[in-house]
Amino acid sequence: MKILYAVQATGNGHIGRARVMAEALKKQNIEVDWIFSGRPASTFFDMQSFDNFKAFSGLSFIVKNNKISIFKTLVNANLIQFYKDVKSIDFAGYDLFINDFEPITAWAAKLQKVKSIGLSHQSAFLYDIPFVKRNFLFDLSMKHYAPIDLPIGIHWQRFNDHIIPPIIAKNSNKIECNKSEIVVYIPFHSAEETINLLKEFTEYNFHIFRHDKPKHNYPHLTFYNFSRTVFAAQTAKCSGIITNAGFELPSEALQIGKKLLVEPLKNQMEQISNAHMLDQFEWSRSEDKISKQHIKQWLDSNQYKKIVWPNVADAMAEWIKTGNTDDLPQLSHKLWKQVNP
Repeated sequence: MKILYAVQATGNGHIGRARVMAEALKKQNIEVDWIFSGRPASTFFDMQSFDNFKAFSGLSFIVKNNKISIFKTLVNANLIQFYKDVKSIDFAGYDLFINDFEPITAWAAKLQKVKSIGLSHQSAFLYDIPFVKRNFLFDLSMKHYAPIDLPIGIHWQRFNDHIIPPIIAKNSNKIECNKSEIVVYIPFHSAEETINLLKEFTEYNFHIFRHDKPKHNYPHLTFYNFSRTVFAAQTAKCSGIITNAGFELPSEALQIGKKLLVEPLKNQMEQISNAHMLDQFEWSRSEDKISKQHIKQWLDSNQYKKIVWPNVADAMAEWIKTGNTDDLPQLSHKLWKQVNP
């Protein structure tokens, strides 16, 4: 069996999920060709799982001051190149096409009338999900940014028979809870803003992951370039994580029982929905704009939740190999029964 698997690579969460799926598909002896889009090829890291993958510029949101700029996003979009890339996709020789919110291959499949399976967190928003703050543009983007035929949503609750639990990597490190150790991943904040938020809390050690390492004079602030291995080691031993309201990292934090302080990107309705849902379940504390006071209150709290997710990747790889897409509700039900809250 040979499949084409396309992944939105703007953030690290989609790629992290793809790594887990890559290993599961290899166990089933399924041959996979990978396509990624949404970031320059030079910025990829830890891509050994994908052999000779292809990368396209694709479409990506422009973020400024921790807020999505719709205007800059539209100006930055190279629609002529996007059209050329769509026309270049060839589905010949593949038994199946899987898409994780990647627009180039999704539109190529739609135009060529090739059946597509969507496997993503975004696909969950195509179903009736509670606690979601919706608007017309959000619904439009979920349906048409990367259109697919069979959307398989990934979320924290079984809101529909076509929604499955998170697909995340298991942290192979010893899981501890050192109260003074905190992981910080807020890449859309400037380095200066991050330092100003954290510099006063000298009784804690903050492990901050971002693309640059700014100079500073605070020994309790340690900056790291992003590395999956280093990141997993730090999250395993910390007591809490400060991050944006994506999906993959909160899922990993819940898996190992770390408390969360999240700040959704402004204008990013998916993250706003995630933050709202985490609050509704009392699984995290979320703030529209994190302040020093919010951080102090959160550091003094003991609000955390541990949820053990099943091995969804292996189950999905086995399901993909059968080729029977009609029994997805049965698989969903089986997986949710294995969730250990």
